[in-house]
Amino acid sequence: MTPMRQRGYRRRVACRAVCISRAEGAGGSQTAQLVAERLGFRYIDDEIIAKAAAKGGISPDDVADEEKRKSALSRIAQEFGRAAVPDSYGIAAISHPYEEVSSEAVRSLIRDAIEETADRGDVVIVSHGASFALSGRPNVLRVLLTASPETRVGLLSESQGLDPKAARKAIKDADAARSDYLRRFYGVETELPTHYDLVVNTDVLSVEQAADVIVRAT
Repeated sequence: MTPMRQRGYRRRVACRAVCISRAEGAGGSQTAQLVAERLGFRYIDDEIIAKAAAKGGISPDDVADEEKRKSALSRIAQEFGRAAVPDSYGIAAISHPYEEVSSEAVRSLIRDAIEETADRGDVVIVSHGASFALSGRPNVLRVLLTASPETRVGLLSESQGLDPKAARKAIKDADAARSDYLRRFYGVETELPTHYDLVVNTDVLSVEQAADVIVRAT
């Protein structure tokens, strides 16, 4: 066995950031947490929302609402009216319809939060379209975790205590929201395997095995 293999996960890591996109019910969050633990990286998910909110001087709920496309634009407009936010986000541009400007401003805040988090390095960023926000950047590994519908229903039913019918509906809703998110934020009409450096199918691989594949690819 070579010295590098003997050191295992303590070897030098080439990638400074790992972006993990996940299909609902494919074990993405658990895998990402394990990857972060093995690499000694920070696990980042909700922190993106908090960072974007702090940067824009708005509520984290409003940022989350924009990601989920809830009708919170009136609240965002009120928050922007009370807080001074840099013109670079388009918030102060009164020549545009307020709803349109506010919506794009929040998206810009989220994308900037992702980029600044990656700049710090040693992070595993889950969701938020981070693989697209950081596309083309060096030292970033972009990963998609997915599985067949049957596997996803089974895993989601087990992890959340849902019956199969409810799990299938949750997956259908999550897939639709994911597709809408990528289209609105990054103009992606059809998500492709080639958008990622690594695609991991958890039909057969356990969470531990999937994490091992990702760690070895860094």
